[in-house]
Formats: sequence, structure tokens, C-alpha cells
Amino acid sequence: MCSARIPPRQRILDAADDLFRRVGIRGVGVEAIAEAAGTNKMTLYRHFASKDELVAEWVRAIVAKKEAEWDDIAAKHPGDPQAQLVDWSRRVAKKFAEMEERGSALMNALAELPEPDHPARRVIDEHRVREHERILRVCREARFPEAELAADQFYMLLEGAKACVQCIGLKRVGEHLMRSVDALIAARSRPAPRATATRR
Repeated sequence: MCSARIPPRQRILDAADDLFRRVGIRGVGVEAIAEAAGTNKMTLYRHFASKDELVAEWVRAIVAKKEAEWDDIAAKHPGDPQAQLVDWSRRVAKKFAEMEERGSALMNALAELPEPDHPARRVIDEHRVREHERILRVCREARFPEAELAADQFYMLLEGAKACVQCIGLKRVGEHLMRSVDALIAARSRPAPRATATRR
């Protein structure tokens, strides 16, 4: 599609997505974003009240894609929560190829936005709460013993894997994430051993 046919708001978001990922949120100004979008600051501020609001909208778009993927996972594995967790781990591992150079866009945004009241940070924090709740719901549907603990373990695997991409490397992190999720599912799917009666 010709860029002239893309609405200015979407061109601005596309330009911001590219620049925020390559240069960083703090490293790029609204002038550079407007220029990359083929527009000007006046038009940018007409659609976004501030750079912070633009960053928040950029984050919302990333979050929306991530949450839509959970819906797709559930649709592809209806009634099979364990398969949903396996599929989730495979998708995360596959995406590491996109974040190997600069890491996760959301984690980078968190690092650049330490202020707890920043609108983009609130979007990320709320998303992470919803994602954890989603994993907890799946663990309960799988009838894992101590579902809350299982959800915490799965979520720590997810967040830890993202943080280790740069220091460990794409291939190992992706493989180890999948193996760890598989092992955790296998361990939690086994029935708990019965207590043996003590003979007197």
C-alpha cells in the first residue's frame, strides 16, 4: 500500500515502532518520529497529546497483539490447558529471533520508563497482571496441584527467558524454555504419591 494512503496516525505509530525498537524511547524525539512518518509535529500532536501518550499507544498495540495470541492459543486447543501452555512456550521461543539484538520491546520500555505513573508503564503493568491471571486460569483448568505456585513458576520462566536472551543467546534460551515448560507440566501432571501407613 502506498504510504500516502495510510492515515497519518498509523504512519506516526509505524514510525514510532521502528524508531523506539532501534534507537530506544529516550533516544528519539517527536521531530524525528514526525519526519520518519512523512508529517510534522503539529500533525503528531493533533493525534497524540504528548510523546508520553504516543509511547503509551505504541505499547497498547504491542500488548493487544500479545493478548490476541493467547485467544488464538485457546481457540486452537479448546479444553486442553496443558497443550495451551506447550503452545505458548513454543510461540515465545520462536519470537526470540525478533528480540535477540535488543531484547523484548516491553522489557526495554520498562527499563527506559522507571516512573510508575508513566502512562505506558501503567499499560505494561496492567498487561502483566492480566497475563499472569491468564496463566493461573490455565493452570487451574489443568487441575495442577498448587495452581498458584505453578502459575508463578511458568510466569517466572517466561520473564526470566526474556531477560536471558542477550546473555545466553537465542537458541539455548528458546530450547531451554520449551524443555523447562515441558518438564514442569510433566512433573505437575503426575499424581501425588500416596502416603504409606506406618506399621506399629
